[in-house]
Amino acid sequence: MNKPVHTRHGRLIAVAAAAALSLLILTACDGSGAKETSAADGGGVGTAAAHVKITMMANDAFAQQWQDKLVPEFNKEFPYIDVIIDSVPYTELLAKGMLNGTDPDPQYDLITLDDPWTPQLAKVGVLYELKKDATPWTDKSFDWSDFNAAPLASSEWDGKQYGVPLRSNMLMMFYNRSLYQKVGLAEPTPELTWSQYLKQAPSLVQDTDGDGKTDSWAVGLTWMRGALSPPVWQAVLNSNGGALFDKDLKPSFDTKQGVAALQTQVDLLKYAPPGAANYNYTEPLDAFRQGKVASIFTWGSAYKSAAVDPKVTRLTPEEVGIQTMPAGSDGPSTHRGIWSGSVFKNSKHPQAAWTLLQWMSSKKGEVWTTSTLGSFPARKSTLATAPTQAWLAPVFKALQSAYDVADKGQMWRPRTPESNAIQEILADQTSAAVQGQTSAADALKKASQQITDLLKK
Repeated sequence: MNKPVHTRHGRLIAVAAAAALSLLILTACDGSGAKETSAADGGGVGTAAAHVKITMMANDAFAQQWQDKLVPEFNKEFPYIDVIIDSVPYTELLAKGMLNGTDPDPQYDLITLDDPWTPQLAKVGVLYELKKDATPWTDKSFDWSDFNAAPLASSEWDGKQYGVPLRSNMLMMFYNRSLYQKVGLAEPTPELTWSQYLKQAPSLVQDTDGDGKTDSWAVGLTWMRGALSPPVWQAVLNSNGGALFDKDLKPSFDTKQGVAALQTQVDLLKYAPPGAANYNYTEPLDAFRQGKVASIFTWGSAYKSAAVDPKVTRLTPEEVGIQTMPAGSDGPSTHRGIWSGSVFKNSKHPQAAWTLLQWMSSKKGEVWTTSTLGSFPARKSTLATAPTQAWLAPVFKALQSAYDVADKGQMWRPRTPESNAIQEILADQTSAAVQGQTSAADALKKASQQITDLLKK
């Protein structure tokens, strides 16, 4: 997952998305829309004399990179499929996808979906069910069983598969070995617990240059309100065996366990740099790259910029460790963030669209995107092989562990058509606790009631 910025504009887009969802439901009920406009024969993959054109809407964080580097590589194997990757801001992507899904003359054939979005589009029937609908166009070598369960499940809904993972990510712990060594602390391991981490944190608030002033702190993470603020709390909750919802989709986080998990996120602020309550995504990462914090909890895809790229970091791969986040009573913690690719049912060329997604998520395609673009793979076979770049070796090990942990503890955002609204509530209330506006207990009580009311509508 890439950093989404939630602003007032983002809230307006969310309202637009809700309106679009209502339109989609009405359209689905009256029988018009995608199904009738799809090419029954799949639309083909083009010929030298007649190319096929497909267009994908993708998050602006990586759309241009795909257009410039990935599409030319894809065209080496499929020269008659012309691909346009349209860059769309994160806050507009879902709403725009909803509207495209029932357009009789759609602009897009494909969409990249963030981790919690699949249920919203699948519910109204605007996506191909790839294991069924796209079977005639699926290459025999495309191995579904090779995907790790956690990233593949991101685009699954109600027992059906609506997408494939294209850019996988997990919430991880990075740590600065030099700063740990300076205060005589052992290097963190996946067995390190949250309580042990909090006991060690005061030691990591230190004066590294001997001038009598603190210049390095223990921790950085996203404390500012946004989509990235609840996952750390949820990861702690999950690692202790807790869950956001029970099997009947009723909130189950307003408990002593949930309060303790949120209090952990609040307490971590004591050992962070001044002003850290305003940290979003970039600020803690910058602090880590400059040696100002000993550890951060952030998305694993940031590892290259934190440990490898000398243009933006003072650190080296030898100095930076990566692993799952500290453990609770049920084991280590993490949180899933997957970008998946899906085909719109009203695409005129679904075969070509699925051909692109197959290539991107195939064993060969994954190795290329990992080696060339730095994207994280989702396949077990990719993670089990030696990477082409040495710095990826510890990343592969940590990523495979994180997938296993996430799958075991169901460590992901809400899986429901109301996921965006639920996430907004969780962001509001957990942030209020972090910012000292209310207690952790009151914040979760209020969030539980608001979500209960939402789901009754």
